[in-house]
Amino acid sequence: MGKPLLYEIWQKPASSCIIGICTVIWFYIQKKNIGYANVGLSYETAVEGHYWRMITSAFSHISVVHLVFNMSALWSLGVVEHLGYMGLGVEFYLQYTLVLVVLSGLLVLGVYHILIQKFKLEYFRRVTAVGYSCVVFGWMTILAVKQPSSKLNLFGFLSLPISFAPFESLIFTSIIVPQASFIGHLSGIVVGYSIAWGLIHGMSNYWAISMLGWIILVFLLSLKRTGASNLSFIEIEPVTDSSLSTVGFLASGNSRTLQMGILPRRVAELV
Repeated sequence: MGKPLLYEIWQKPASSCIIGICTVIWFYIQKKNIGYANVGLSYETAVEGHYWRMITSAFSHISVVHLVFNMSALWSLGVVEHLGYMGLGVEFYLQYTLVLVVLSGLLVLGVYHILIQKFKLEYFRRVTAVGYSCVVFGWMTILAVKQPSSKLNLFGFLSLPISFAPFESLIFTSIIVPQASFIGHLSGIVVGYSIAWGLIHGMSNYWAISMLGWIILVFLLSLKRTGASNLSFIEIEPVTDSSLSTVGFLASGNSRTLQMGILPRRVAELV
């Protein structure tokens, strides 16, 4: 017989909280009929200053299958939380989850920048990434290095050797799910290896709290500056130049449309 669910939750408090947050956000997105373009991260929106999307895109999912796959893998990877004797544990998990969310997102944007600017692949300007897979693949990689004898359980019946799980899952999702973001998943793996091999190290509770504070500040300021949310308690002095022409926006449901011109079609990628 397996362990009681409440006991498992007690053993994996951080993973359980993140799964709960992602699930609540998914229900909210479905209830409000919010599209991936409203919460996802793309190169185009990042250039426009929508830095808040780096956070919303990570914790949002656009389908129940997408959510279940990511959360099932994350639940299995929660074993990291009770490996304190190996230098891991709950604190390590929380500290480096922040690192994975931010660095994997920045790496995705960096790769898009190279593909767009150097190889002139304009397609990647509008690709919009949504999902927690970057972080999931990062933890797969860290656990594969730290405890290669572990197993990754998916959906309660599929078990993969953790040592091969990152690349097996990368190939599997790329074949089975055409919309799966190869670049996003690979970015999570790269950041995961950097953490596991000690190339990224030195995180402490002080640095994690400081990093969280900066994330929240940038999140709120970018929300305010881009007009995505009316945060009346934040005031940003506008800088205008009367010599420059302006382009207005017309509200249309949950999206925005340019008053003059047509917005390019966006493409969703699941991460």
